[in-house]
This record gives sequence, C-alpha cells and structure tokens, in this order.
Amino acid sequence: MNTLHVKKGDTVMVISGSDANLRDKEGNHTAKIGKVLSASPKAGTVVVEGVNIRIRHTRARGGQNGQQQEGGRIEREMPISASKVMLYCEKCKKPTRIQHKLDGDKKTRVCKHCGADLG
Repeated sequence: MNTLHVKKGDTVMVISGSDANLRDKEGNHTAKIGKVLSASPKAGTVVVEGVNIRIRHTRARGGQNGQQQEGGRIEREMPISASKVMLYCEKCKKPTRIQHKLDGDKKTRVCKHCGADLG
C-alpha cells in the first residue's frame, strides 16, 4: 500500500527544487508555503497551491448553444514529488516531521518540535 506523509488540505513548505531556493528583498532564504490541493499516493506526487505553475496557451473556441470558450494564457499548478515538501507547523513557523500520538482509539498527528496538533 502506497502512503504519503501529507494529505489534501495540509499546509506544506517546499524544501527542494527551484521553489525552495528563493530569497526575499533582504537576501534571506525563504521557501514557498502553500496548501495541498490534491495528493496522489500511487504516483507519489502532490499539487501545491502556487507551486510549479505552468502556463498553457489556448485558442478561443465556439461551444454548444452559442457559448464561447475564452482563449488566452491559463496558469495551472502541476504535480511535484511528495518528497520535496514537508509539513509546515503554523505555531512554531517551521517545517516539521510528523509525530503520532494515541488518544484512546484515535491516532492524531502532532508537530515534532512543539507538539501542536496538525490534524
């Protein structure tokens, strides 16, 4: 069974690739942080909001019932490898690994650094 360490709706930080090696105006290292829009465990990929954006140029087409499909540049987020993202803790403002805690029969994910509940 294929599993991922992140799931849809998680906030993640890109830790590898061109979206991870960014600098702000002062020259400090910053990486892109976004929400996981979809996860594909079988392929081992995730689609993150605002990361790995590709532009597709489309031509205007006539649709059914007189509706016109608009042409132009359409920006889409493309999948990246799940190994390039790490779960981001809002409380301690760091990328973190997941620690599992058992509360009776329920298993929850918590931050490895500060112990905050990650859902």
